[in-house]
Amino acid sequence: MRIEIAGQNAFIVYFGEQTSAEVSAQIQAAVARIDANLSDTLVDLVPSYASLLVIFDIDGDDHFAVRRRLRAALADLDAGAAAEGELVTLPVYYGSDVGPDLETLAARANLTTREVIDIHQSQEYRVYAIGFAPGFAYLGEVDERIAAPRLKTPRQKVPRGAVAIADRQTAVYPAESPGGWNLIGRCPTRMFDPQRDPSMPVKVGDRVRFEAVERQRYLDLGGDL
Repeated sequence: MRIEIAGQNAFIVYFGEQTSAEVSAQIQAAVARIDANLSDTLVDLVPSYASLLVIFDIDGDDHFAVRRRLRAALADLDAGAAAEGELVTLPVYYGSDVGPDLETLAARANLTTREVIDIHQSQEYRVYAIGFAPGFAYLGEVDERIAAPRLKTPRQKVPRGAVAIADRQTAVYPAESPGGWNLIGRCPTRMFDPQRDPSMPVKVGDRVRFEAVERQRYLDLGGDL
């Protein structure tokens, strides 16, 4: 673990060189510890794959004081004490009409589309980071049998709710945007809604499970085609 300056009023704490469930648990534990011990000066905490951005009130403490307090708060950090994230189930309508890359991905993996769907919804995924766009949760790790590289040419428009795979990550697009991930289905759940509290159904450290639904059920839940 190392602490580095990340701006006039910020530090970034590095917990490892690559993503893993263990590193993610460390970050969760650190968030709880820092929130409890630096609440008087804390502005925001932004967790990512293997790091944690700590933004503090520059008018309340200087870098030296905050670094000392961070080191004290993170001493003897026990990742095993981190609270287990919530389990969030997201419905997905899988099909070539909403997942134009489903059949190609299945053929590349020498699987049927049904097998790809079953594999994708058979496990829990950890929310490692939220970025790229508000509500875009990076979930891992995808079973290596259905892992797929990003498209060589990204699409200019990917619809909101598109369920996608890139390498060993999977995600739900929270809004229409460009994107180069492999699209295999669509989710009716809004991944970001600024009018709701909380604005996102998941947070870093949560667990996500996908559940296949039929086309009509997807529409009944508010999905678009």
